[in-house]
Amino acid sequence: MSALAPTLQAFFTEHLTGQRQASPHTIAAYRDTMRLLLRFAEQQTAKEPSALNIDDLGAPLIGAFLDHLQRERSNSARTRNARLAAIHSLFRFAALRHPEHAAVIQRVLAIPAKRFDRALISYLTEPEIDALLAAPDRSTWTGRRDHALILLAAQTGLRASELTGLNVNDIHLGTGAHVSCLGKGRKQRITPLTRNTVAVLRTWLTERAGLPHDPLLPSAHGARLSRDAIERRLAKHHTTAARDCTSLNAKKITPHVLRHTAAMRLLHAGVDSTVIALWLGHENVETTRIYLRADLVTKEQALARTASPDTKPGRYTPPDSLLAFLEAL
Repeated sequence: MSALAPTLQAFFTEHLTGQRQASPHTIAAYRDTMRLLLRFAEQQTAKEPSALNIDDLGAPLIGAFLDHLQRERSNSARTRNARLAAIHSLFRFAALRHPEHAAVIQRVLAIPAKRFDRALISYLTEPEIDALLAAPDRSTWTGRRDHALILLAAQTGLRASELTGLNVNDIHLGTGAHVSCLGKGRKQRITPLTRNTVAVLRTWLTERAGLPHDPLLPSAHGARLSRDAIERRLAKHHTTAARDCTSLNAKKITPHVLRHTAAMRLLHAGVDSTVIALWLGHENVETTRIYLRADLVTKEQALARTASPDTKPGRYTPPDSLLAFLEAL
Protein backbone atom coordinates (compact mmCIF):
# COMPACT_ATOMS: atom_id res chain seq x y z
CA MET A 1 0.00 0.00 0.00
CA SER A 2 1.37 3.45 -0.94
CA ALA A 3 1.81 6.45 1.34
CA LEU A 4 -1.34 8.05 -0.05
CA ALA A 5 -3.80 5.45 1.23
CA PRO A 6 -2.91 5.62 4.97
CA THR A 7 -2.59 9.40 4.73
CA LEU A 8 -6.05 9.69 3.22
CA GLN A 9 -7.51 7.39 5.86
CA ALA A 10 -5.84 9.35 8.66
CA PHE A 11 -7.09 12.60 7.13
CA PHE A 12 -10.69 11.46 7.61
CA THR A 13 -10.42 9.51 10.87
CA GLU A 14 -7.85 11.57 12.79
CA HIS A 15 -8.00 15.06 11.30
CA LEU A 16 -11.58 15.67 10.19
CA THR A 17 -13.38 13.48 12.71
CA GLY A 18 -11.03 13.52 15.70
CA GLN A 19 -9.30 16.90 15.61
CA ARG A 20 -11.64 19.21 13.70
CA GLN A 21 -14.86 17.39 14.64
CA ALA A 22 -16.17 18.26 11.20
CA SER A 23 -19.89 18.01 10.57
CA PRO A 24 -21.35 15.02 8.67
CA HIS A 25 -22.05 17.37 5.74
CA THR A 26 -18.39 18.45 5.55
CA ILE A 27 -17.16 14.85 5.77
CA ALA A 28 -19.60 13.77 3.06
CA ALA A 29 -18.52 16.61 0.76
CA TYR A 30 -14.81 15.81 1.25
CA ARG A 31 -15.48 12.09 0.77
CA ASP A 32 -17.25 12.71 -2.54
CA THR A 33 -14.37 14.89 -3.72
CA MET A 34 -11.79 12.21 -2.94
CA ARG A 35 -13.83 9.50 -4.63
CA LEU A 36 -14.10 11.57 -7.80
CA LEU A 37 -10.40 12.44 -7.69
CA LEU A 38 -9.24 8.84 -7.17
CA ARG A 39 -11.45 7.53 -9.98
CA PHE A 40 -10.12 10.22 -12.31
CA ALA A 41 -6.52 9.45 -11.28
CA GLU A 42 -7.14 5.74 -11.87
CA GLN A 43 -8.21 6.51 -15.45
CA GLN A 44 -5.26 8.79 -16.05
CA THR A 45 -2.51 6.62 -14.52
CA ALA A 46 -3.93 3.10 -14.99
CA LYS A 47 -3.24 2.47 -11.29
CA GLU A 48 -5.74 1.22 -8.74
CA PRO A 49 -6.60 3.86 -6.11
CA SER A 50 -4.88 1.89 -3.33
CA ALA A 51 -1.67 1.82 -5.42
CA LEU A 52 -1.59 5.57 -6.08
CA ASN A 53 1.16 7.62 -4.46
CA ILE A 54 1.23 11.28 -3.50
CA ASP A 55 3.50 12.01 -6.46
CA ASP A 56 0.81 10.62 -8.78
CA LEU A 57 -1.52 13.41 -7.66
CA GLY A 58 0.71 16.25 -8.76
CA ALA A 59 -0.40 19.69 -9.89
CA PRO A 60 -0.86 18.66 -13.57
CA LEU A 61 -3.25 15.85 -12.66
CA ILE A 62 -5.14 18.01 -10.13
CA GLY A 63 -5.46 20.75 -12.76
CA ALA A 64 -6.76 18.24 -15.29
CA PHE A 65 -9.23 16.93 -12.70
CA LEU A 66 -10.58 20.44 -12.05
CA ASP A 67 -10.99 21.01 -15.79
CA HIS A 68 -12.75 17.64 -16.03
CA LEU A 69 -15.24 18.74 -13.38
CA GLN A 70 -16.25 21.79 -15.38
CA ARG A 71 -16.12 20.35 -18.90
CA GLU A 72 -17.30 16.76 -18.46
CA ARG A 73 -19.44 17.01 -15.32
CA SER A 74 -20.71 20.55 -16.02
CA ASN A 75 -19.84 21.70 -12.49
CA SER A 76 -19.96 25.41 -11.75
CA ALA A 77 -16.92 27.43 -10.71
CA ARG A 78 -18.26 27.41 -7.14
CA THR A 79 -18.37 23.60 -7.10
CA ARG A 80 -14.90 23.42 -8.66
CA ASN A 81 -13.55 25.71 -5.93
CA ALA A 82 -15.24 23.66 -3.21
CA ARG A 83 -13.57 20.48 -4.57
CA LEU A 84 -10.23 22.30 -4.71
CA ALA A 85 -10.65 23.44 -1.08
CA ALA A 86 -11.09 19.80 -0.02
CA ILE A 87 -7.97 18.79 -1.96
CA HIS A 88 -5.98 21.65 -0.42
CA SER A 89 -7.07 20.53 3.05
CA LEU A 90 -5.84 16.99 2.35
CA PHE A 91 -2.49 18.19 1.01
CA ARG A 92 -1.91 20.55 3.96
CA PHE A 93 -2.43 17.54 6.21
CA ALA A 94 -0.08 15.43 4.06
CA ALA A 95 2.63 18.11 4.20
CA LEU A 96 3.07 17.50 7.94
CA ARG A 97 3.32 13.73 7.56
CA HIS A 98 5.37 13.47 4.37
CA PRO A 99 7.93 16.27 4.06
CA GLU A 100 9.72 14.19 1.41
CA HIS A 101 6.85 15.11 -0.95
CA ALA A 102 7.01 18.81 -0.08
CA ALA A 103 7.71 19.98 -3.64
CA VAL A 104 4.70 18.15 -5.10
CA ILE A 105 2.46 19.26 -2.24
CA GLN A 106 3.46 22.91 -2.54
CA ARG A 107 2.68 22.97 -6.26
CA VAL A 108 -0.79 21.56 -5.57
CA LEU A 109 -1.39 24.08 -2.78
CA ALA A 110 -0.41 26.85 -5.20
CA ILE A 111 -3.34 26.05 -7.52
CA PRO A 112 -5.65 29.08 -7.15
CA ALA A 113 -9.41 29.13 -6.85
CA LYS A 114 -11.19 30.16 -10.02
CA ARG A 115 -12.79 33.57 -10.14
CA PHE A 116 -16.39 33.80 -11.28
CA ASP A 117 -19.15 36.33 -11.88
CA ARG A 118 -21.32 36.96 -8.83
CA ALA A 119 -24.93 37.26 -9.94
CA LEU A 120 -27.50 39.08 -7.85
CA ILE A 121 -29.35 36.84 -5.45
CA SER A 122 -32.87 35.68 -6.20
CA TYR A 123 -35.65 36.19 -3.68
CA LEU A 124 -39.45 36.25 -3.56
CA THR A 125 -41.68 39.28 -3.28
CA GLU A 126 -44.62 39.33 -0.86
CA PRO A 127 -47.21 38.35 -3.54
CA GLU A 128 -44.95 35.49 -4.62
CA ILE A 129 -44.56 34.26 -1.04
CA ASP A 130 -48.33 34.38 -0.57
CA ALA A 131 -48.86 32.39 -3.77
CA LEU A 132 -46.31 29.77 -2.73
CA LEU A 133 -47.84 29.44 0.74
CA ALA A 134 -51.27 28.95 -0.81
CA ALA A 135 -50.04 26.22 -3.19
CA PRO A 136 -49.97 23.18 -0.83
CA ASP A 137 -53.30 21.37 -0.47
CA ARG A 138 -53.94 21.79 3.25
CA SER A 139 -56.74 19.23 3.19
CA THR A 140 -53.95 16.59 3.13
CA TRP A 141 -51.28 15.74 5.73
CA THR A 142 -48.40 16.39 3.35
CA GLY A 143 -49.95 19.69 2.29
CA ARG A 144 -50.16 20.90 5.88
CA ARG A 145 -46.59 19.80 6.50
CA ASP A 146 -45.35 21.57 3.37
CA HIS A 147 -47.22 24.75 4.28
CA ALA A 148 -45.56 24.75 7.71
CA LEU A 149 -42.16 24.07 6.11
CA ILE A 150 -42.43 26.91 3.58
CA LEU A 151 -43.70 29.39 6.18
CA LEU A 152 -40.95 28.44 8.65
CA ALA A 153 -38.23 28.68 5.98
CA ALA A 154 -39.38 32.03 4.58
CA GLN A 155 -39.71 33.58 8.05
CA THR A 156 -36.59 32.24 9.76
CA GLY A 157 -34.17 31.85 6.84
CA LEU A 158 -32.96 28.46 8.07
CA ARG A 159 -30.69 26.50 5.74
CA ALA A 160 -31.96 23.26 4.19
CA SER A 161 -29.74 21.19 6.51
CA GLU A 162 -31.07 23.14 9.50
CA LEU A 163 -34.67 22.54 8.45
CA THR A 164 -34.17 18.80 7.96
CA GLY A 165 -32.32 18.59 11.28
CA LEU A 166 -35.11 20.18 13.35
CA ASN A 167 -36.71 18.05 16.04
CA VAL A 168 -40.05 18.53 17.76
CA ASN A 169 -38.37 19.88 20.90
CA ASP A 170 -36.52 22.56 18.88
CA ILE A 171 -39.76 24.55 18.59
CA HIS A 172 -40.66 26.72 21.60
CA LEU A 173 -44.09 28.33 21.34
CA GLY A 174 -44.48 29.92 24.77
CA THR A 175 -43.40 33.42 25.75
CA GLY A 176 -40.59 34.51 23.46
CA ALA A 177 -41.46 31.90 20.82
CA HIS A 178 -38.44 30.75 18.85
CA VAL A 179 -36.81 27.89 16.98
CA SER A 180 -33.46 26.49 18.07
CA CYS A 181 -31.08 24.86 15.61
CA LEU A 182 -27.50 23.69 15.28
CA GLY A 183 -26.23 25.68 12.33
CA LYS A 184 -23.21 25.72 10.07
CA GLY A 185 -19.94 25.51 11.95
CA ARG A 186 -21.70 23.76 14.86
CA LYS A 187 -23.07 27.10 16.08
CA GLN A 188 -26.21 26.92 18.18
CA ARG A 189 -28.69 29.57 17.05
CA ILE A 190 -32.16 30.67 18.12
CA THR A 191 -34.50 32.56 15.79
CA PRO A 192 -37.71 34.28 16.95
CA LEU A 193 -41.03 33.30 15.42
CA THR A 194 -43.84 35.59 14.29
CA ARG A 195 -47.38 35.24 15.58
CA ASN A 196 -48.58 33.72 12.30
CA THR A 197 -45.77 31.15 12.26
CA VAL A 198 -46.46 30.26 15.90
CA ALA A 199 -50.14 29.62 15.12
CA VAL A 200 -49.33 27.36 12.14
CA LEU A 201 -46.65 25.43 14.04
CA ARG A 202 -48.89 24.98 17.09
CA THR A 203 -51.54 23.38 14.89
CA TRP A 204 -48.91 21.27 13.14
CA LEU A 205 -47.36 20.04 16.39
CA THR A 206 -50.79 19.02 17.67
CA GLU A 207 -51.26 16.92 14.55
CA ARG A 208 -47.65 15.73 14.45
CA ALA A 209 -47.79 14.48 18.06
CA GLY A 210 -44.21 13.20 17.96
CA LEU A 211 -41.69 12.51 20.69
CA PRO A 212 -39.26 15.33 21.59
CA HIS A 213 -36.41 14.00 19.44
CA ASP A 214 -38.54 13.02 16.45
CA PRO A 215 -38.10 15.08 13.26
CA LEU A 216 -40.33 18.15 13.16
CA LEU A 217 -41.07 17.79 9.44
CA PRO A 218 -40.98 14.04 8.68
CA SER A 219 -41.61 12.16 5.48
CA ALA A 220 -44.81 10.19 5.00
CA HIS A 221 -43.00 7.19 6.53
CA GLY A 222 -41.82 9.12 9.58
CA ALA A 223 -38.19 9.44 8.48
CA ARG A 224 -36.29 12.71 8.31
CA LEU A 225 -36.77 14.62 5.06
CA SER A 226 -33.73 14.90 2.81
CA ARG A 227 -32.62 18.06 1.01
CA ASP A 228 -33.63 16.50 -2.29
CA ALA A 229 -37.09 15.76 -0.92
CA ILE A 230 -37.54 19.39 0.14
CA GLU A 231 -36.43 20.62 -3.28
CA ARG A 232 -38.88 18.25 -5.00
CA ARG A 233 -41.74 19.50 -2.81
CA LEU A 234 -40.83 23.13 -3.50
CA ALA A 235 -40.67 22.44 -7.24
CA LYS A 236 -44.14 20.89 -7.12
CA HIS A 237 -45.65 23.83 -5.25
CA HIS A 238 -43.75 26.27 -7.47
CA THR A 239 -45.57 24.90 -10.51
CA THR A 240 -48.93 25.29 -8.76
CA ALA A 241 -48.21 28.79 -7.47
CA ALA A 242 -46.98 30.02 -10.86
CA ARG A 243 -50.47 29.54 -12.33
CA ASP A 244 -51.81 32.40 -10.21
CA CYS A 245 -48.57 34.41 -9.84
CA THR A 246 -46.95 34.52 -13.27
CA SER A 247 -43.80 36.30 -12.04
CA LEU A 248 -42.78 33.01 -10.41
CA ASN A 249 -42.25 31.51 -13.87
CA ALA A 250 -39.01 33.47 -14.15
CA LYS A 251 -37.67 32.23 -10.81
CA LYS A 252 -36.34 28.96 -9.45
CA ILE A 253 -37.42 28.22 -5.90
CA THR A 254 -34.98 26.41 -3.62
CA PRO A 255 -34.49 26.37 0.15
CA HIS A 256 -31.74 28.95 -0.29
CA VAL A 257 -34.09 31.28 -2.20
CA LEU A 258 -36.42 31.14 0.80
CA ARG A 259 -33.42 31.96 3.00
CA HIS A 260 -32.64 34.97 0.79
CA THR A 261 -36.30 35.96 1.00
CA ALA A 262 -36.19 36.03 4.80
CA ALA A 263 -33.10 38.23 4.70
CA MET A 264 -34.62 40.67 2.20
CA ARG A 265 -37.79 40.98 4.27
CA LEU A 266 -35.67 41.93 7.27
CA LEU A 267 -33.70 44.42 5.18
CA HIS A 268 -36.86 46.06 3.85
CA ALA A 269 -38.12 46.33 7.43
CA GLY A 270 -35.09 48.46 8.25
CA VAL A 271 -33.16 45.84 10.23
CA ASP A 272 -29.41 46.49 10.40
CA SER A 273 -27.15 44.19 8.39
CA THR A 274 -25.27 43.06 11.52
CA VAL A 275 -28.55 41.83 13.03
CA ILE A 276 -29.41 40.06 9.77
CA ALA A 277 -26.00 38.34 9.90
CA LEU A 278 -26.77 37.07 13.42
CA TRP A 279 -30.28 36.04 12.32
CA LEU A 280 -28.92 33.96 9.42
CA GLY A 281 -25.92 32.59 11.31
CA HIS A 282 -23.31 34.20 9.04
CA GLU A 283 -19.75 33.86 10.26
CA ASN A 284 -18.80 37.18 8.67
CA VAL A 285 -20.95 40.31 8.40
CA GLU A 286 -19.48 40.87 4.91
CA THR A 287 -21.48 37.85 3.70
CA THR A 288 -24.68 39.77 4.41
CA ARG A 289 -23.71 42.55 2.01
CA ILE A 290 -25.01 40.48 -0.91
CA TYR A 291 -28.50 41.54 0.16
CA LEU A 292 -27.56 45.21 0.07
CA ARG A 293 -26.29 44.78 -3.49
CA ALA A 294 -29.56 43.16 -4.56
CA ASP A 295 -31.90 45.61 -2.82
CA LEU A 296 -33.16 48.23 -5.28
CA VAL A 297 -35.46 49.78 -2.66
CA THR A 298 -32.53 50.74 -0.42
CA LYS A 299 -30.66 52.18 -3.40
CA GLU A 300 -33.66 54.27 -4.47
CA GLN A 301 -33.99 55.62 -0.92
CA ALA A 302 -30.32 56.60 -1.02
CA LEU A 303 -30.89 58.29 -4.38
CA ALA A 304 -33.81 60.27 -2.97
CA ARG A 305 -31.68 61.48 -0.05
CA THR A 306 -28.95 62.75 -2.39
CA ALA A 307 -31.30 64.76 -4.67
CA SER A 308 -31.08 68.54 -4.46
CA PRO A 309 -33.86 70.33 -2.49
CA ASP A 310 -35.47 71.84 -5.61
CA THR A 311 -35.68 68.47 -7.38
CA LYS A 312 -39.05 66.79 -7.51
CA PRO A 313 -38.74 63.46 -5.60
CA GLY A 314 -39.10 60.14 -7.37
CA ARG A 315 -37.72 58.54 -10.51
CA TYR A 316 -38.29 59.94 -13.99
CA THR A 317 -41.43 58.58 -15.61
CA PRO A 318 -41.89 59.11 -19.34
CA PRO A 319 -45.13 60.91 -20.28
CA ASP A 320 -48.03 59.09 -21.83
CA SER A 321 -47.31 58.69 -25.54
CA LEU A 322 -50.69 60.06 -26.62
CA LEU A 323 -50.46 63.15 -24.40
CA ALA A 324 -46.89 63.70 -25.57
CA PHE A 325 -48.15 63.68 -29.16
CA LEU A 326 -50.87 66.25 -28.41
CA GLU A 327 -48.48 68.50 -26.49
CA ALA A 328 -46.05 68.45 -29.38
CA LEU A 329 -48.64 69.76 -31.86
